[in-house]
Amino acid sequence: MTVPSGRRERKKAATRQKIADSALRLFLERGYDAVGIRDVAAEADVAVTTLFSHFASKEALVFEQDEDFEQRLTRAVTGRAPHEPLIPALRVEIQALVRHCTADAAAPIWRMIDESPALRKYEESMRLRHAESLATAIAADLGLSPATTACRTIARFVIDAYSLAREAADPEAAVDEIFQMIEAAWEVARPSRRGQGTVTPDRTGAGRTVTSP
Repeated sequence: MTVPSGRRERKKAATRQKIADSALRLFLERGYDAVGIRDVAAEADVAVTTLFSHFASKEALVFEQDEDFEQRLTRAVTGRAPHEPLIPALRVEIQALVRHCTADAAAPIWRMIDESPALRKYEESMRLRHAESLATAIAADLGLSPATTACRTIARFVIDAYSLAREAADPEAAVDEIFQMIEAAWEVARPSRRGQGTVTPDRTGAGRTVTSP
């Protein structure tokens, strides 16, 4: 989680973390469906209105690092060095997420998510939102419209990579395999920076550059 600056921000972040920790503890002890919002608020010793000022829904309590992950992915694009390749930068973030999600402590949480239709639905909507944010960041980095098909497609592949790798027998190897395919697809289909042309596939499947006027 991003460390906030300022006393007020730190206090707000501490309250948010306390709510999330209380919710997760109750969910794992009693079962997700058996715990209500009021139960979580009471456990965290906060008002229900305070809880909702930090989390928009019960499902969001489970994915409390949602916003942080989304920001980390977009920063991997916008904060990388001028000549640092895009896909390897994103690969580092996905590898970190996969390690986090496959740690022993995370196993009960993912079992809970997999067993809950509501949580699976929330996770899917979360991935779609992350993909759109990432596509926008990639397109902005290249000076293109956020709706560029190549940017949106690669963003979806990157976001879905962690789910596929998490479920694999060897998550690290799965990340390597997936990103080899993503890298190859991006090299063929990626738009180049503004004014430098657009890479499009030729009949052999290799990339060729069409120079912009």
